[in-house]
Amino acid sequence: MLDADFFRRWMTVTAASVDREAERLTALDSPIGDADHGSNLHRGFTAVTAALEKEAPGTPGGVLTLAGRQLISTVGGASGPLYGTLLRRTGKALGDAAEVSAEQLAEALRAGVDAVMTLGGAAPGDKTMIDALVPAVDALGDSFAAARTAAEEGAVATTPLQARKGRASYLGERSIGHQDPGATSAALLVAGLAEAAGE
Repeated sequence: MLDADFFRRWMTVTAASVDREAERLTALDSPIGDADHGSNLHRGFTAVTAALEKEAPGTPGGVLTLAGRQLISTVGGASGPLYGTLLRRTGKALGDAAEVSAEQLAEALRAGVDAVMTLGGAAPGDKTMIDALVPAVDALGDSFAAARTAAEEGAVATTPLQARKGRASYLGERSIGHQDPGATSAALLVAGLAEAAGE
C-alpha cells in the first residue's frame, strides 16, 4: 500500500529530476515553444517541495492536491494549469484514504489524465504530454517500471509527429523532427513514480 510519505517522495524525486533536466527541457522547447519549459517547471516543483516541507498532508490525495495547487500558482504558460490539473484531479480521485493501492493510483491517475485531455483538448498523437501519460497509465497495471518505460517511449515517439495542439502547433510541419518537451517532462514525472517505488 502507498501512504502519504510515498507520494511526498514521488514529488521530491520528480523535483530533483526536473532540476537535473531543466536545461534539456528548455533546449527541447526552444525550436517549437517559448524556450521556458525547463525553467517554468523547475520553479513549480521547487515550490512544491517547499510547500510539502512546510505543510505535510497526511493522505496521498492531500499531497497531490497541494502539489497541483502549487504548480497552478507558480508555473507560467500552459504547463502550470495542465500539470496542476493532473495532480489535483488525481488527488481528488484518491479521496481521503490514508493509504491507496497501486490499482487505485492507476485509476486515479487515469482520471487526472482525462481531466488534462479535457482541459487542453489534446488526444494521443497530437504531440503533447498526453503521448507520454496515456501509455504510462495503460502500463501502470503491470508495474511502475513498465509505466516509466511506456512514458519514455511515448515521449521519444513524439519526434516524427506534427504538433496539433499547443504552441508548437503554430509551426505546422516545422514541428516535425523535434521531441515534445511536455511529453518529455511527463516522462520524468512517471520515472519519479517508479523511482519512489524503488523500481
